[in-house]
Amino acid sequence: MQFCNLNYNLLCRDDLFTRKENELKVIVTVNAQFIVLANTDKRYFDFINAHYATFDGEIPLKFAKKKCKEFSCAEKLSGSEIIYDFAQFAKENGMKLFLLGGKPLSNDIAVQKLREKYSILVEGFSPKFEEYPFSEDFVKTCLDEIADFHPDILFVGFGAPKQEYFIEDNFDFLKSCGIKYAVGCGGTFEFVSGALPRAPRCIQKIGLESLFRFFTEISWMRFSRILYSLKFFRYINGKPKFDNA
Repeated sequence: MQFCNLNYNLLCRDDLFTRKENELKVIVTVNAQFIVLANTDKRYFDFINAHYATFDGEIPLKFAKKKCKEFSCAEKLSGSEIIYDFAQFAKENGMKLFLLGGKPLSNDIAVQKLREKYSILVEGFSPKFEEYPFSEDFVKTCLDEIADFHPDILFVGFGAPKQEYFIEDNFDFLKSCGIKYAVGCGGTFEFVSGALPRAPRCIQKIGLESLFRFFTEISWMRFSRILYSLKFFRYINGKPKFDNA
């Protein structure tokens, strides 16, 4: 089923864990920013439509439900929410979880909190910040850390589209390591660690989570990201317009 030209195929929590045998299931938590980026960047557009997408954001979800009755049962599934679902899934199935990215302290604390709460095997690694395309040293260091732990579930918190491109560039390697699920999760580790507060549920429900985050991290970058995300409205009925086509 499509909304804003993108295929959404993970509509509820139970959908997260179904996978084909020997599949590396890649999950993209699509918010308004992702919609705009995908409709202007052909590579990102193709990546999302080749894998599994959830709705991350109440406003796009509300418009999707109005536009298409097949989305009536869909729920918001953001990285900062489903990481707990995957931790519970890991506990129930004897799986290992790896957190890649985020700030070093946030990554460490997130690992500790998940380990203590779920009694699972979980490790993490926060590489030095790099823009994409990543250097060979950056990629090798990340892959070595992953290979040493051999996780079943990988959360990558580099932000979009870097986290998705990291997964795409190294897909075969990740699959060879035995990873069954890979999720791009943005700033999830900052929320899990408590470094950033989550918006109250009432704020999330009316779709103002981005505005709440702006007031907790006031910056021009945050404000410009809100303005950028609002462009998603043009793709509710409009076609993609790729900058790099």
